[in-house]
Amino acid sequence: MTQARNFPIGAPVLEVRNISLRFGGVQAITDTSFTVFKHEIRAIIGPNGAGKSSLLNCINGIYQPQEGKIAVKGKVLDQISPNIVARRGISRTFQNLALFKRMSVIDNILVGRRLHMSANFLQVALQLPKARQEERENRARCEEIVEFLEINSIRDTPVGKLPYGLQKKVELGRALATEADVLLLDEPMAGMNVEEKRDMCRFILNVNDELGTTIVLIEHDMGVVMDISDNVVVLDYGKVIAEGTPDAVRSNQAVIDAYLGVAHD
Repeated sequence: MTQARNFPIGAPVLEVRNISLRFGGVQAITDTSFTVFKHEIRAIIGPNGAGKSSLLNCINGIYQPQEGKIAVKGKVLDQISPNIVARRGISRTFQNLALFKRMSVIDNILVGRRLHMSANFLQVALQLPKARQEERENRARCEEIVEFLEINSIRDTPVGKLPYGLQKKVELGRALATEADVLLLDEPMAGMNVEEKRDMCRFILNVNDELGTTIVLIEHDMGVVMDISDNVVVLDYGKVIAEGTPDAVRSNQAVIDAYLGVAHD
Protein backbone atom coordinates (compact mmCIF):
# COMPACT_ATOMS: atom_id res chain seq x y z
CA MET A 1 0.00 0.00 0.00
CA THR A 2 1.31 3.40 -0.89
CA GLN A 3 -0.91 5.66 1.22
CA ALA A 4 0.18 7.01 4.59
CA ARG A 5 -1.21 4.99 7.50
CA ASN A 6 -3.19 6.33 10.43
CA PHE A 7 -2.63 3.01 12.22
CA PRO A 8 0.88 1.55 11.85
CA ILE A 9 1.24 -2.23 11.72
CA GLY A 10 1.67 -3.55 15.26
CA ALA A 11 2.02 -6.74 17.28
CA PRO A 12 0.67 -10.18 16.30
CA VAL A 13 -3.12 -10.30 16.59
CA LEU A 14 -3.90 -13.66 14.95
CA GLU A 15 -1.62 -16.69 14.75
CA VAL A 16 -2.30 -19.85 12.78
CA ARG A 17 -0.04 -22.54 14.22
CA ASN A 18 0.57 -25.78 12.29
CA ILE A 19 -3.05 -26.27 11.23
CA SER A 20 -3.92 -29.52 9.45
CA LEU A 21 -7.42 -30.44 8.28
CA ARG A 22 -8.67 -33.69 6.76
CA PHE A 23 -12.03 -34.73 5.34
CA GLY A 24 -11.93 -38.51 5.44
CA GLY A 25 -8.94 -39.42 3.32
CA VAL A 26 -8.67 -35.98 1.72
CA GLN A 27 -6.02 -33.66 3.16
CA ALA A 28 -7.40 -30.12 2.81
CA ILE A 29 -4.73 -28.25 4.80
CA THR A 30 -1.29 -29.49 5.82
CA ASP A 31 0.82 -28.01 8.65
CA THR A 32 -0.04 -24.43 7.78
CA SER A 33 1.28 -21.53 9.87
CA PHE A 34 1.35 -17.75 9.52
CA THR A 35 0.94 -14.65 11.66
CA VAL A 36 -1.34 -11.66 11.06
CA PHE A 37 -0.25 -8.37 12.60
CA LYS A 38 -2.45 -5.67 14.05
CA HIS A 39 -3.73 -3.16 11.47
CA GLU A 40 -2.34 -4.98 8.44
CA ILE A 41 -4.18 -6.16 5.34
CA ARG A 42 -3.19 -9.79 4.81
CA ALA A 43 -4.25 -11.56 1.59
CA ILE A 44 -4.57 -15.33 1.23
CA ILE A 45 -4.28 -16.43 -2.37
CA GLY A 46 -3.89 -19.64 -4.32
CA PRO A 47 -5.40 -21.66 -7.19
CA ASN A 48 -8.96 -22.97 -6.92
CA GLY A 49 -9.16 -25.75 -4.36
CA ALA A 50 -5.95 -24.69 -2.59
CA GLY A 51 -7.68 -24.68 0.83
CA LYS A 52 -8.23 -20.94 1.30
CA SER A 53 -11.86 -20.99 2.47
CA SER A 54 -11.23 -24.13 4.53
CA LEU A 55 -8.48 -22.24 6.31
CA LEU A 56 -10.82 -19.33 7.13
CA ASN A 57 -13.36 -21.88 8.35
CA CYS A 58 -10.74 -23.23 10.75
CA ILE A 59 -9.89 -19.75 12.00
CA ASN A 60 -13.48 -18.81 12.79
CA GLY A 61 -14.47 -22.19 14.21
CA ILE A 62 -16.70 -23.65 11.51
CA TYR A 63 -14.22 -26.49 10.99
CA GLN A 64 -12.26 -28.21 13.75
CA PRO A 65 -8.72 -28.97 12.52
CA GLN A 66 -7.22 -32.30 13.53
CA GLU A 67 -3.89 -30.65 14.37
CA GLY A 68 -2.71 -27.17 15.24
CA LYS A 69 -3.90 -24.17 17.20
CA ILE A 70 -5.35 -20.71 16.66
CA ALA A 71 -4.08 -17.91 18.90
CA VAL A 72 -5.73 -14.49 19.24
CA LYS A 73 -3.66 -11.68 20.76
CA GLY A 74 -1.19 -14.23 22.05
CA LYS A 75 -3.75 -16.47 23.75
CA VAL A 76 -4.32 -19.95 22.33
CA LEU A 77 -7.99 -20.83 21.92
CA ASP A 78 -8.37 -24.19 23.65
CA GLN A 79 -11.98 -24.35 22.52
CA ILE A 80 -13.06 -22.91 19.21
CA SER A 81 -16.47 -22.21 17.69
CA PRO A 82 -17.90 -19.34 15.63
CA ASN A 83 -19.41 -17.81 18.76
CA ILE A 84 -16.19 -18.06 20.79
CA VAL A 85 -14.13 -16.61 17.96
CA ALA A 86 -16.62 -13.76 17.47
CA ARG A 87 -16.40 -12.89 21.14
CA ARG A 88 -12.62 -12.75 20.81
CA GLY A 89 -12.98 -10.05 18.16
CA ILE A 90 -12.95 -11.88 14.82
CA SER A 91 -15.79 -11.47 12.30
CA ARG A 92 -16.35 -13.16 8.95
CA THR A 93 -18.01 -12.65 5.60
CA PHE A 94 -18.63 -15.50 3.14
CA GLN A 95 -18.25 -16.27 -0.56
CA ASN A 96 -21.98 -16.83 -0.81
CA LEU A 97 -24.05 -14.04 0.67
CA ALA A 98 -25.65 -14.93 4.01
CA LEU A 99 -28.03 -12.00 4.27
CA PHE A 100 -31.72 -11.92 5.21
CA LYS A 101 -33.16 -11.00 1.82
CA ARG A 102 -36.57 -9.78 3.06
CA MET A 103 -35.11 -7.58 5.77
CA SER A 104 -34.00 -4.02 5.15
CA VAL A 105 -30.38 -2.95 4.86
CA ILE A 106 -30.38 -1.33 8.30
CA ASP A 107 -31.96 -4.40 9.94
CA ASN A 108 -29.41 -6.72 8.32
CA ILE A 109 -26.61 -4.58 9.69
CA LEU A 110 -28.31 -4.54 13.09
CA VAL A 111 -27.97 -8.35 13.19
CA GLY A 112 -24.24 -7.77 13.55
CA ARG A 113 -24.85 -6.03 16.89
CA ARG A 114 -26.06 -9.26 18.53
CA LEU A 115 -22.86 -9.62 20.55
CA HIS A 116 -23.43 -6.17 22.00
CA MET A 117 -26.97 -6.88 23.19
CA SER A 118 -27.38 -7.85 26.85
CA ALA A 119 -31.11 -7.27 27.43
CA ASN A 120 -32.98 -10.52 28.06
CA PHE A 121 -36.12 -11.74 26.30
CA LEU A 122 -38.47 -10.36 28.96
CA GLN A 123 -36.86 -6.92 28.91
CA VAL A 124 -37.16 -6.80 25.13
CA ALA A 125 -40.73 -8.15 25.05
CA LEU A 126 -41.91 -5.60 27.63
CA GLN A 127 -39.76 -2.85 26.13
CA LEU A 128 -38.27 -2.03 29.49
CA PRO A 129 -35.90 0.96 29.73
CA LYS A 130 -32.72 -1.13 29.42
CA ALA A 131 -33.95 -2.77 26.21
CA ARG A 132 -35.07 0.54 24.69
CA GLN A 133 -31.78 2.23 25.54
CA GLU A 134 -29.78 -0.67 24.14
CA GLU A 135 -31.76 -0.65 20.91
CA ARG A 136 -31.26 3.11 20.49
CA GLU A 137 -27.51 2.77 20.99
CA ASN A 138 -27.21 -0.17 18.60
CA ARG A 139 -29.30 1.46 15.91
CA ALA A 140 -27.25 4.64 16.22
CA ARG A 141 -24.08 2.60 15.66
CA CYS A 142 -25.64 0.96 12.60
CA GLU A 143 -26.60 4.38 11.21
CA GLU A 144 -22.94 5.39 11.51
CA ILE A 145 -21.98 2.32 9.47
CA VAL A 146 -24.59 3.17 6.83
CA GLU A 147 -23.07 6.65 6.61
CA PHE A 148 -19.53 5.25 6.48
CA LEU A 149 -20.41 2.90 3.61
CA GLU A 150 -22.37 5.61 1.78
CA ILE A 151 -25.54 3.54 1.52
CA ASN A 152 -28.00 6.01 3.11
CA SER A 153 -30.24 5.96 0.05
CA ILE A 154 -30.93 2.22 0.42
CA ARG A 155 -31.04 1.90 4.22
CA ASP A 156 -34.74 0.89 4.20
CA THR A 157 -34.63 -1.25 1.05
CA PRO A 158 -35.08 -5.03 1.37
CA VAL A 159 -31.68 -6.55 0.67
CA GLY A 160 -33.10 -9.03 -1.85
CA LYS A 161 -34.02 -6.14 -4.17
CA LEU A 162 -30.45 -4.82 -4.32
CA PRO A 163 -27.86 -5.63 -6.99
CA TYR A 164 -25.10 -8.05 -6.03
CA GLY A 165 -22.43 -5.40 -5.47
CA LEU A 166 -24.56 -3.51 -2.97
CA GLN A 167 -25.47 -6.72 -1.17
CA LYS A 168 -21.74 -7.37 -0.71
CA LYS A 169 -21.41 -3.92 0.81
CA VAL A 170 -24.28 -4.65 3.21
CA GLU A 171 -22.54 -7.85 4.28
CA LEU A 172 -19.40 -5.82 4.98
CA GLY A 173 -21.54 -3.44 7.02
CA ARG A 174 -22.93 -6.28 9.11
CA ALA A 175 -19.39 -7.50 9.79
CA LEU A 176 -18.38 -3.97 10.80
CA ALA A 177 -21.32 -3.83 13.21
CA THR A 178 -19.65 -6.49 15.34
CA GLU A 179 -16.81 -4.01 16.02
CA ALA A 180 -14.36 -6.86 15.46
CA ASP A 181 -10.62 -6.30 15.67
CA VAL A 182 -10.08 -8.67 12.72
CA LEU A 183 -12.29 -9.08 9.65
CA LEU A 184 -12.05 -12.27 7.61
CA LEU A 185 -13.31 -11.45 4.12
CA ASP A 186 -13.89 -14.45 1.85
CA GLU A 187 -13.76 -13.21 -1.74
CA PRO A 188 -15.41 -9.84 -1.02
CA MET A 189 -15.17 -8.85 -4.70
CA ALA A 190 -16.28 -12.10 -6.34
CA GLY A 191 -18.74 -11.50 -9.16
CA MET A 192 -18.23 -7.74 -9.22
CA ASN A 193 -17.49 -5.60 -12.24
CA VAL A 194 -14.46 -3.31 -12.39
CA GLU A 195 -16.27 -0.29 -10.95
CA GLU A 196 -17.76 -2.31 -8.08
CA LYS A 197 -14.35 -3.79 -7.28
CA ARG A 198 -12.79 -0.34 -7.20
CA ASP A 199 -15.52 0.81 -4.82
CA MET A 200 -15.09 -2.20 -2.52
CA CYS A 201 -11.30 -1.73 -2.48
CA ARG A 202 -11.81 1.85 -1.36
CA PHE A 203 -14.00 0.78 1.55
CA ILE A 204 -11.67 -2.03 2.62
CA LEU A 205 -8.81 0.47 2.70
CA ASN A 206 -10.99 2.91 4.65
CA VAL A 207 -11.96 0.23 7.18
CA ASN A 208 -8.29 -0.56 7.67
CA ASP A 209 -6.97 3.01 7.72
CA GLU A 210 -9.80 4.96 9.36
CA LEU A 211 -11.09 2.33 11.79
CA GLY A 212 -7.78 0.53 12.33
CA THR A 213 -9.34 -2.87 11.64
CA THR A 214 -7.07 -5.75 10.69
CA ILE A 215 -8.14 -7.38 7.42
CA VAL A 216 -7.56 -10.95 6.23
CA LEU A 217 -9.00 -11.52 2.79
CA ILE A 218 -9.19 -14.21 0.16
CA GLU A 219 -9.14 -12.71 -3.30
CA HIS A 220 -8.55 -14.05 -6.82
CA ASP A 221 -7.99 -10.71 -8.54
CA MET A 222 -4.21 -10.35 -8.39
CA GLY A 223 -4.40 -6.68 -9.29
CA VAL A 224 -6.49 -6.07 -6.18
CA VAL A 225 -4.20 -8.18 -4.01
CA MET A 226 -1.07 -6.38 -5.17
CA ASP A 227 -2.66 -2.95 -4.76
CA ILE A 228 -4.12 -3.18 -1.26
CA SER A 229 -2.25 -5.90 0.66
CA ASP A 230 0.62 -5.43 3.07
CA ASN A 231 1.53 -9.12 3.05
CA VAL A 232 0.39 -12.20 1.17
CA VAL A 233 0.15 -15.90 2.06
CA VAL A 234 0.06 -18.28 -0.91
CA LEU A 235 -1.53 -21.72 -0.54
CA ASP A 236 -1.28 -24.61 -2.96
CA TYR A 237 -2.79 -28.03 -2.21
CA GLY A 238 -3.36 -26.88 1.38
CA LYS A 239 0.26 -25.91 2.02
CA VAL A 240 1.93 -22.52 2.33
CA ILE A 241 4.30 -22.22 -0.63
CA ALA A 242 5.18 -18.53 -0.20
CA GLU A 243 4.67 -15.63 2.17
CA GLY A 244 5.79 -12.01 2.07
CA THR A 245 5.15 -8.64 0.51
CA PRO A 246 3.17 -8.47 -2.74
CA ASP A 247 6.35 -7.74 -4.72
CA ALA A 248 8.21 -10.67 -3.17
CA VAL A 249 5.33 -13.07 -3.77
CA ARG A 250 4.78 -11.89 -7.33
CA SER A 251 8.35 -12.82 -8.27
CA ASN A 252 8.41 -16.15 -6.38
CA GLN A 253 8.91 -19.03 -8.81
CA ALA A 254 6.76 -21.46 -6.78
CA VAL A 255 3.87 -18.99 -6.97
CA ILE A 256 4.36 -18.50 -10.69
CA ASP A 257 4.35 -22.27 -11.23
CA ALA A 258 1.20 -22.74 -9.10
CA TYR A 259 -0.75 -20.16 -11.09
CA LEU A 260 0.53 -21.36 -14.45
CA GLY A 261 -0.46 -24.93 -13.56
CA VAL A 262 -3.90 -26.45 -13.93
CA ALA A 263 -6.42 -25.26 -11.31
CA HIS A 264 -7.35 -28.06 -8.93
CA ASP A 265 -10.89 -27.99 -7.56
